[in-house]
Amino acid sequence: MMRAFNALLGLAAVLYLGSTSVMAEDLPGNGKTIRFVQSESTGGNYVITKIAIEAAKRLGYASKLSTVNTTLFFPAAAQGDLDLSMDVTLPQLQPSFDKVKDRTEVVGGGSITGAGYNGYMIDKKTADAYHITSLEQLKDPKIAGLFGKDGKADLISCDPGWGCGDVVDYQLDKFGLKATVNPVRGKYEALMFENVARLKRGEPVFFYAWAPSWMTNTMVPGKDVVWLPTPFDALPGNVPSTVSALTPGVEGCAGGADPCRMAMAAWNWYAIGNKQFIAANPAVKKLVEQMTFPQSTWSYWEKTISQGGSSERNIRKLADGWMTENKATFDGWVASAKTAQ
Repeated sequence: MMRAFNALLGLAAVLYLGSTSVMAEDLPGNGKTIRFVQSESTGGNYVITKIAIEAAKRLGYASKLSTVNTTLFFPAAAQGDLDLSMDVTLPQLQPSFDKVKDRTEVVGGGSITGAGYNGYMIDKKTADAYHITSLEQLKDPKIAGLFGKDGKADLISCDPGWGCGDVVDYQLDKFGLKATVNPVRGKYEALMFENVARLKRGEPVFFYAWAPSWMTNTMVPGKDVVWLPTPFDALPGNVPSTVSALTPGVEGCAGGADPCRMAMAAWNWYAIGNKQFIAANPAVKKLVEQMTFPQSTWSYWEKTISQGGSSERNIRKLADGWMTENKATFDGWVASAKTAQ
C-alpha cells in the first residue's frame, strides 16, 4: 500500500514538474532579453521603466537597462543596438524621430492619460482680482508690474540650455511682450522653490511650467494657480510642431477657457522601439500599449522624486508601491500581453 502511495506521489511530482516546465516554455519572453533605455531626464519616466521591466520579467524576458541621451537612442535603436525606450517626449523630439521612423516605431498612445501640457501660469488670487485671462494682458505695464517692479514682470523661465527657454524667448518676442516681461533663466528648481514660498505668503507668481510635474502637484491648477492662454501658435524653428497648441480639457485654464491655447501642443511620454524587435515581440507591444497612468499619479511621482531624490532605491520604492496598490491592473496587463499574437 505504501509503495503504491509513494509511486503515486512520484508520478504526481513528475507531472507537476512537467506542467511547470511547459508553462515556463509557454512564456513569450523565455530566452529573450530586452535592451531597455531610459533618458537622462529623471522623473516619473524612470518609474514607468521600472514597472515595464518588472512586467517584462513576468512575461519571461530578461532585461538590460541603459541610460542614454534620447538623441543618441534614436540611431542606436534604428541600427538594432537598443530595443525599447519608454520615455521619449513628442512632439518635442519629433524631428529626431522622423529621421529614423522607417526603422523605429511609436508603441501605444502615450503614457500620460490625457497627455501633458506646457505653458504660462500665474497665481489664481491675482488672476481673479485683476481679471487676467490671457498672457497678452501682460502687455499692460500695470498688469505686468504686479509680478515685478517698474511695470515689468519677472517670469521664471527654464534652465539655460533647455529647449523650453528658447520657446519662452521666441514667444515673448512674437507676442509683443519683451518690453513688459523679463524672463529669468537660472536653476529652475531653485527658482520654483522660491515661487512656492511666495505663493504661500500670498504674493503674486508668474512662471513657465509643464504638467504633470511636481510643480502642479504643489501648486494645483484651478485652485492655487491658472494657465494663461497664449494669443496664437508660435514656436521657434528648433521646436517644430504640426499640431495646434489649442488644447481641450485643460484643468485650471484662466477664465474657464476650453480649449485653452497653451505654449505648445499637448505632449506625452511615448515608448519607441526598433521595428524588427516590436514585430518579433507582440507580447511587449501589447504590454506597452496598455501602460498609461493618470496625470495625478505622474505628479505624485515627480513631487516625491523632487523631495526624496532620484536614487535607485527611491525610484524602486515608487514603482513597487504602484504595482502593489494597482495589482489587479498590473496583473491584467501581463495576462493580456501573454496572449498577444
